[in-house]
Amino acid sequence: MLLFFQPNISQNQFLDIEDSRHCVKVLRNSAKDIIHIVDGVGGLYECEITKANDKKCEFKVISEKQNYHQRENYLHIAIAPTKNADRLEWFIEKCVEIGIDEISLIQTAHSERKQQKVERLVKIAISAMKQSLKAYLPKINELVPFEKFLKTVSQEQKFLAHLTDDSKPLVSLLKPKSSYCIMIGPEGDFSSDEILQARQEKFEWVTLGNSRLRTETAGIVACTLSNNLLR
Repeated sequence: MLLFFQPNISQNQFLDIEDSRHCVKVLRNSAKDIIHIVDGVGGLYECEITKANDKKCEFKVISEKQNYHQRENYLHIAIAPTKNADRLEWFIEKCVEIGIDEISLIQTAHSERKQQKVERLVKIAISAMKQSLKAYLPKINELVPFEKFLKTVSQEQKFLAHLTDDSKPLVSLLKPKSSYCIMIGPEGDFSSDEILQARQEKFEWVTLGNSRLRTETAGIVACTLSNNLLR
């Protein structure tokens, strides 16, 4: 099954120009062919093409499934953008494929990148959602300062990846059917002041294993561990 994306399917029963071209020119679909579309909020739709135009492919909905492969837990990863943009994009792509609900970009004292455009990251997430046959598009938040982000976290469990003597393995703390936020720092780690602030906001220190990981790798490992344990 191949998926296309239309977030406003109840109002707009046509594909955008990129999906239209892929559907009609690349895949050579024509009128009356059946395609499958997701809306990014859990809806999977079986549709029939009514007009095979490579700039605006129109369709009608035949059937639908809501809450398609809905997750039982809520995973929110907050991460400091990497200096190399490709590494952050790789993190986004892989975490969406694995399974994630929300991604926040945080600016820390040791951050290598001070600005980050979210639009391209959303496009990468959409592509990964379709490729991995998911119907939910994770929320990707704009880059905000570390201190501001701390005040917005609403998840039940809050973790900060930081190796200390009292850090516990992430896998030992996760609760099934819960919501949780995992913070991943930059290559230079969180500052001592940031660590203290996180402690005051009830974040727990966790480890992701014995290896020293790059920022984007740590994010993917946290995502993988969470999904493997809480299926």
